[in-house]
Amino acid sequence: MRDNAPRDLSVDWAACQGHGLCAELLPDHITLDDWGYPIVSGPLSPAAAKRARRAVADCPALALKLRAAEQQVTIRSNPAAARSAHRG
Repeated sequence: MRDNAPRDLSVDWAACQGHGLCAELLPDHITLDDWGYPIVSGPLSPAAAKRARRAVADCPALALKLRAAEQQVTIRSNPAAARSAHRG
């Protein structure tokens, strides 16, 4: 993944534990919701790829994935928000 192809970050919601390290390592692309889960914004620039690879490697839950933009899959909405909506 060292080429200049556009990259996207995705979150494995089943694995994510809301540690928030990803937002510290990549604050221009990841913010945290009220429960501490990541909100990923847009495709990564080639300049951000190195920091994104570090965030993926350093995630304690191994919940971040870096994919070529054309391989991006549909990602479900934040499960914490969905649970909150179901509680009423």
